[in-house]
Amino acid sequence: MEKLFFTAGQFIYEATQENGGWVLQEKETPHSFRCLAADPTRKGRFYGGSFDNGLWITDDFGASWRPAGEGITHNRVLSVAVSKSELVDGHAVVWAGTEPSALFRSTDGGETWQDCPALQNLPSKSTWSFPPRPHTHHVRWIQPDIHDESRIYAGIELGGVMKSEDKGETWEDRKPGSQYDCHTLTMNPLAKGRIYEAAGGGFAESHDGGKTWETINNGLDPYTYLVELTVDSGDPDTIVASASKSARTAYMPERAHTVLVRKEKGQEWQVIESGLPKPDGSSVFSLISSGKQGEFFGVNNLGMYSSKDSGKTWRKIPLEWPDRLSNERVWAFAGV
Repeated sequence: MEKLFFTAGQFIYEATQENGGWVLQEKETPHSFRCLAADPTRKGRFYGGSFDNGLWITDDFGASWRPAGEGITHNRVLSVAVSKSELVDGHAVVWAGTEPSALFRSTDGGETWQDCPALQNLPSKSTWSFPPRPHTHHVRWIQPDIHDESRIYAGIELGGVMKSEDKGETWEDRKPGSQYDCHTLTMNPLAKGRIYEAAGGGFAESHDGGKTWETINNGLDPYTYLVELTVDSGDPDTIVASASKSARTAYMPERAHTVLVRKEKGQEWQVIESGLPKPDGSSVFSLISSGKQGEFFGVNNLGMYSSKDSGKTWRKIPLEWPDRLSNERVWAFAGV
């Protein structure tokens, strides 16, 4: 990765490694973005979703933004993803998820969007509810399968992991063993059919393309509220996740108490401390794998951190950190 991007407040931040050091650039955005996705087929292209003002597009790494095209029928866009496996006429397929829960698909770079109405027909929908706003719920995370262009996973907060095997035409309901308070989903290039879930009730995974799931929380207690996770690009069994004891202590810096947890094959989860800030005042980390074996990046209100030993130890990246960030939640993190 040459550049790292994250959103906080009404800004997008770009961290670039130059001449052996790091430079952080701040760019104002038209709205506060809750989600962010880079398009690997278009240099400089990002999609940013806002809470009440729809989806936005940049083609110059966030220097300028324009509204996405028509077809997304809800203004709260809380998840966005660009497929790594499906191209249509040279365009990577883009997915956007909203509140209330709905999923939209674009095959022309965000100029037009098509609804996936079958998501509304799942039997569990009557039970979906987001506790802070119990009258509604939303698509918190979208994971296009990186090995199968027809398969897509949608994580509903709070509802569970839903799966389509036909590009969103039809959907399968949540499965036993998965977590219903879904926050993040991810996959690994070396593990076809394996899907990982971080959720309010801990960690779950599937090894068979979402047909069956298992919750694995050994060693997590009391940090069973997982928000984000990433997997070593060179080892599908090494997982790092951001965790807290509850939603109340996860997000807002003034009351935050969070940690990073790590798991290897056949072992319990362990709290990682080396090189990381103390839990109090440290809001939950956003996490990504760089694509290099053993290399992770994490960012929160206190700084940006890196690990080159599969998450065992971390170091704070030397950046001129804006004072305003110490009191902000980092909403989204991406690298190109």
